[in-house]
Amino acid sequence: QVQLVESGGGLVQAGGSLKLSCAASGLTFRNYYMAWFRQAPGKEREFVAGITWSGGITGYADSVKGRFTISRDNAKNMVYLEMNSLKPEDTAGYYCAAKSGPSQRATTYNYWGQGTQVTVSS
Repeated sequence: QVQLVESGGGLVQAGGSLKLSCAASGLTFRNYYMAWFRQAPGKEREFVAGITWSGGITGYADSVKGRFTISRDNAKNMVYLEMNSLKPEDTAGYYCAAKSGPSQRATTYNYWGQGTQVTVSS
């Protein structure tokens, strides 16, 4: 049974930082492209960042480029999202997701975590 478990969300002031973690189990982690998505109330789920199995290629939404960094540790089956210079508009539920190849479309992902809430106050 595949499980993705996010942690690290919370309440932070604008300009602050948070680091999200996602622990994966039940899958051959190194075979999967890993991504972070987010969803704010009343909005569609949107791609935030993704990383290839080797970690050599990463992709980011324009809205987070230069502020967020995705990384992974294949030995620990972990993927991370370091978020700096947070803005109120970053407030959302953040979800870890896995699929066999790169994509920014949420509907193509096979596996999802339950999400962790990030709230940025102004």
